[in-house]
Amino acid sequence: MTMELKFAFAVNTANRFIKTHFGDADKYLIYQVESNELKLVAEEINTFKELDEVHEHGSKKKGNAIIKFLNEKSVNVIVSMQFGRNIKMVNQHFIPIILYEESPEQAIEIINKHLHWIHDEMKNKSNNYNLFTIKFGVLKSKIE
Repeated sequence: MTMELKFAFAVNTANRFIKTHFGDADKYLIYQVESNELKLVAEEINTFKELDEVHEHGSKKKGNAIIKFLNEKSVNVIVSMQFGRNIKMVNQHFIPIILYEESPEQAIEIINKHLHWIHDEMKNKSNNYNLFTIKFGVLKSKIE
């Protein structure tokens, strides 16, 4: 049985990846794997962007709110140029991917080439996922 993969891309209002933490994105583009390719299925405004940031940057409250929201959307992979401290929380629920492309189209092209790695991670683990860094190849690393 293959697990259905759903991705959340952390982007700005112009639909570009920028060097900001996943939880600070303006919105999330939700993609689903169909016929081994990512297809856009939804666009969600990040209403949690400012949540509790006054008290604590990388707030657990904010992290938990985003986790709950993305779980409700059946997301299991999150993609950003950067993650903050909450990566230790989110990797219990999602496979985190860091990439260095600004355009979602380029990101899709790259991820499509490496989908087998992500399927493999999803199949072999149920939490405590490794961080995938995709630049010239794929680097899979433990989150400490």
